[in-house]
Amino acid sequence: MTQVVVVGAGPAGATLSRLLLQRGISVQLVEASRTFRRSFRGEGLMPSGLESLQQMGLSSVLDRVPHQALHAWEFIINQRRLFRVEEPIEPGSPPCTLVSQPALLEALIQEASTFPQFAWMPGTRVQDLVWHGSRVVGVKLTDGRKLLADLVIGTDGRNSIVRQRANLALQSSPGATHSFNILWFKLADSPDFGTENNFYSIVQGCHAFGLFRSSEGNLQIGWALRNTEANTWKQTNWVEKLAAASPNWLSEHLRLHSDTLEGPVLLTVVVGHCPQWSVPGVLLLGDAAHPMSPIRAQGINMALRDVIVAVNYLVKPLQQRNWEAIDAALPQIQAEREPEIIRVQQLQAQEAAQADLLEKTELFPWIVSQLAPLLRPPIRFAWLRRQRQLRQGVTQVRLRTEG
Repeated sequence: MTQVVVVGAGPAGATLSRLLLQRGISVQLVEASRTFRRSFRGEGLMPSGLESLQQMGLSSVLDRVPHQALHAWEFIINQRRLFRVEEPIEPGSPPCTLVSQPALLEALIQEASTFPQFAWMPGTRVQDLVWHGSRVVGVKLTDGRKLLADLVIGTDGRNSIVRQRANLALQSSPGATHSFNILWFKLADSPDFGTENNFYSIVQGCHAFGLFRSSEGNLQIGWALRNTEANTWKQTNWVEKLAAASPNWLSEHLRLHSDTLEGPVLLTVVVGHCPQWSVPGVLLLGDAAHPMSPIRAQGINMALRDVIVAVNYLVKPLQQRNWEAIDAALPQIQAEREPEIIRVQQLQAQEAAQADLLEKTELFPWIVSQLAPLLRPPIRFAWLRRQRQLRQGVTQVRLRTEG
């Protein structure tokens, strides 16, 4: 029997495995995919996420994979710049950084593989949990094998099989955004964009989308899918639709490089949290416990902070292989992390509420664009006030050196 089975090799699962291994705990990391190269993986590391990697001793790993800092955030509404904010937003704080998540995960697995007590199992699916009375003692794989463990940790994302098999409910968070859809595109980069890498939030009439240059050198576009487009988006000429909603410099680029446009890939976004993150023998972390909105790239950052808190509580009872102490620690992890998760989802909801106004009326963005010089200072101030907590975190999270 191993000490921990981790299900899901995203940022939470990979970093958690590395930290536990470093502390002498045996880990089996199970991942359904054979490769990390899927269509969409979050790239944004906020200062809170960068600090988490630093505390974990993994900054050097980040340095070895493709990454780049954002230079600024720009908001454009009906062809007019509403406001711009330079990175870093606060003196002494690192800028928001985009990282190739597939490359980062591969590097983390390589690091973990140097430990003899590590078992890496890609292309392996979990079918069910193994119970001993009222306690989970492992997982059953789709090929019939069983992996027994002192603790199963589900870091397998918003559609977590561990959560489902543990009968842990997922519900919408109070004040959080409702489910919505995003269409994701990739587009060839252009030297016309210069050396700056800005994140653009672009509004044209009732349409809104985000644009940035990814860490792997292409442009990525996230289009907020309106309810009225739900049944027609597959038949849409997206080159023309995007170009019509873009400022002139982007519109020209889209038409010149239309043959490079990839997508759209439909991303269904569900925001919520589990009222209970654990049962005896099972713990959920990251999106498995609290799927986040993509707004301001909180998923990776919150998951990394979950990992730090989990390690703080779990290392000693895992080293002692004390099931009673392990199970007693699980609700304590949730109690420490939950207030920040709820607050961050509320902040994301505040930003999403502004986008909701676009679908209700085209008058709102027209008014804002016409009065941009007058409205710029208060809108910019309100945006910055939300960002400080979204960037730095709401609570203090520190990895214990004795952990």
